[in-house]
Amino acid sequence: MKIAVLGEGAEGERRVSATPETVKKFIGLGATVAVEKGAGTGATIADQAYAESGAELGTRAAVLKDADILLGVQGPDPKSLKGVKPGAWIVAGLNPFGERARVDEYAKLGVEALAMEFMPRITRAQSMDILSSQSNLAGYKAVLDAAGEYGKAFPMMMTAAGTVSAARVFIMGVGVAGLQAIATARRLGAQVSASDVRAATKEQIESLGAKAIFVESVKGIEGEGTGGYATEMSDEYKAAQAELVSSHIAKQDIVITTALIPGRAAPRLISDAQIASMKPGSVIVDLAVEQGGNVEGAVAGEIVEKHGVKIVGHKNVPSRLAADTSALFSRNLFNFLSAFWDKEAGRPVLPDDDEITQAIRLTQGGKVVNARLLEAGA
Repeated sequence: MKIAVLGEGAEGERRVSATPETVKKFIGLGATVAVEKGAGTGATIADQAYAESGAELGTRAAVLKDADILLGVQGPDPKSLKGVKPGAWIVAGLNPFGERARVDEYAKLGVEALAMEFMPRITRAQSMDILSSQSNLAGYKAVLDAAGEYGKAFPMMMTAAGTVSAARVFIMGVGVAGLQAIATARRLGAQVSASDVRAATKEQIESLGAKAIFVESVKGIEGEGTGGYATEMSDEYKAAQAELVSSHIAKQDIVITTALIPGRAAPRLISDAQIASMKPGSVIVDLAVEQGGNVEGAVAGEIVEKHGVKIVGHKNVPSRLAADTSALFSRNLFNFLSAFWDKEAGRPVLPDDDEITQAIRLTQGGKVVNARLLEAGA
């Protein structure tokens, strides 16, 4: 049983899909592990560290040869998989909706593509959830990015020369990233408020010491989609929310948006008019910028200024904390594969009727088999 750890080809991707820690664990299960030379450089993991953990090091062609499982952070370019064994698994974040053509190419190669971001949000899969592990650190980093661009201090400071007021921070979208952003902004001493379309998050917001900003006038709308994700809201709710947010956002120094709907473009939360209502020197961080953005005028990979307000649109925020995000991501992959490890077979076995298998398997037997992808295509 050979596991190949591939170097990342996507621009700016510094993470790696296995660490010396998880390499040792895979070897402990009876697998051999081959790591592409330089794969861990961006996450400050030297080739020597992999060698000392028991991994073989080699070129892309060498690690691919006879490999049963290919590990990646982002899906590898199909053109780089020349010589891959038919039936081999690709286990990575595959961006199935955004890179559908690539999924079709995986099917043509005869590999079994397993999209880790499709992991169902069920209790036994929590330790395998790459979206949660990566979003957690992205929420933390978003606050630090905001602090770096904001020209004032976060906490209230009382000095002999006078008092410095606490920064007002507003978090829009209270999933994993949003909750961590609330906690981080609170630790830095800011005055924090937050909003979400899911009524169930109100208690979570308040438990972290932040003020919950919720639409109360529109009843009976929970905003809870499948698996705990947000869903599309009614026009009535959107109008009420826009009115509430507009009055609140004008008073904020920093706004962090984190709202995503799986398989859809990111919902627009902040308009140009709302940006114009903010004080000059304010900062907005858009964590959804790569999926179209929550903020009008946000540009992926850039920090732009509109109406005196900085709009931060860093790409791939988890990669900017590559050492920690790699450690968590690699554990997610190990937790997944080890949970299905069959000692007699000497490899993981995915039952066709398992909820996790059905959720994450994209391709099998030369065809795209994932129900969500097929429905989206139809």
